[in-house]
Amino acid sequence: MIESKNEITGWEISRTTGLAGTGNWEHFDVPMEIVKDATSKWHEKIKGISKPWLCWNMNDDWCLLQQKLVSEVGWTPVVGWDPNCGVSQPQLVDGAVAIDFNEILNLPALFTHVPLEFVFLWTSKLAFWHADLLMPRDKLEKVALLFDRLSDGEVAAVKSYGGLRNYFKFSHHRYWELLGCTTAGASLDQFNHGCGWWRNFSHHMNIQKDSPEYLLREKYYNDHGVGIRFWEKHYGGTVFNISERWVKDGHFSVIGSQNYIHGKNKSEEMALNFNLEDIAKRFGIQDLL
Repeated sequence: MIESKNEITGWEISRTTGLAGTGNWEHFDVPMEIVKDATSKWHEKIKGISKPWLCWNMNDDWCLLQQKLVSEVGWTPVVGWDPNCGVSQPQLVDGAVAIDFNEILNLPALFTHVPLEFVFLWTSKLAFWHADLLMPRDKLEKVALLFDRLSDGEVAAVKSYGGLRNYFKFSHHRYWELLGCTTAGASLDQFNHGCGWWRNFSHHMNIQKDSPEYLLREKYYNDHGVGIRFWEKHYGGTVFNISERWVKDGHFSVIGSQNYIHGKNKSEEMALNFNLEDIAKRFGIQDLL
């Protein structure tokens, strides 16, 4: 079947009408009363789960493999999804929990950054990783141990300098949500100080427009996670660094990929560009497929 050239793709939605759900303070217009209604439902879904690990389902096969890995290291997969990736009833491993994070928010697009930003409202600790990240068991066991040891108020995440060209541009440095774990105490302190995971943290609802603080933040890069680095630097936040180089070989995305084929959404691109069976064999986790 030939698709219409006028079809609006998932990527287009996230760049236009869906910006509010991509983790961007400049475009987020949902009242906190609705956010609290949504997070109260999320909280109910994971009652009794002490070690939730967010697996964002952009592709069923990849997400199932991630869930199995997470379960092996003693964490509970919590599965969310973007409405633009064709997922409505995700496949789950035993013990995993699915949450429709968009049920009340009802946004045109929904990125993992949304539940991540409001952790303090729905869980005491949350591990997370990108939908396109995999790793061998020995590496994942080390990561899980780091996450286990985090105290309330602490964070672990991948520190990114933005490549060699930005190594000395300190305003571009950030903590990347590629892989990490946060705690309710850290999340609340970040929210109170307007320093979270979202883009354009100068526009955070707790920062007054045109104030000295706003003007200072405007000098910083606007990408996700810059606010976490700002929180660490200016408010004494504790962030344990996961080396970007250490996890790089397990990140399967357009970054660093030659001849990358673009599709209508992330799910399609993962299937088009990467052979999951070959990757699993390379990492010694093919028995989980």
